Amino acid sequence: MESVRSDAAAAPGDSALTVKILVAGGFGVGKTTLVSAVSEIRPLRTEEALTEKSVGIDDTSAVAAKTTTTVAMDFGRITLPNGLVLFVFGTPGQDRFWFMWDELAKGALGAVVLVDTRRLADCFASVDYFERRGVPFIVGVNRFDGAGRHSPQQVRDALDLPPDVPVIDCDVRDREDAKMVLITLVEHIMRTMSGRQVAY
Repeated sequence: MESVRSDAAAAPGDSALTVKILVAGGFGVGKTTLVSAVSEIRPLRTEEALTEKSVGIDDTSAVAAKTTTTVAMDFGRITLPNGLVLFVFGTPGQDRFWFMWDELAKGALGAVVLVDTRRLADCFASVDYFERRGVPFIVGVNRFDGAGRHSPQQVRDALDLPPDVPVIDCDVRDREDAKMVLITLVEHIMRTMSGRQVAY
């Protein structure tokens, strides 16, 4: 991976270094919210209304106020202070849309797996997906009103994550929190890629 510029922003005319990342996790965990919170452009959303056809398929018990769902992807863009441009793709959360993940994952250097501690099992498939493909990922424990608080270590133990996978607490409704999630991911990607180069 090309080294990241250390100055505050790329100079006019410079070609910026771009990185594609994914935001994954279970249904209603906050993927669309994170992409919308950080994007410096109007985010692309593929939201459709939940209908009677989804009854018994989509479990809305923990997110009763949810009325829409992502059926393809979310997309946003953010430029970090060092000039690095992130293309942020949110994945659909339901099993029936997982056929899209392989297309969305092409060229992605890393991923954020968002977690709702009330429904930890919903993120197992995302963790497994990135582990099997060797894609660096971090876990963002999204804060929900009324959800119990769990330490990052408790979440790490529950998900059986290796010690090098960052687990951070966040509220993806807050732009600065969401930005810190992405910065943590970029730092993790750089450490992982540096370690792989040393191994060779």
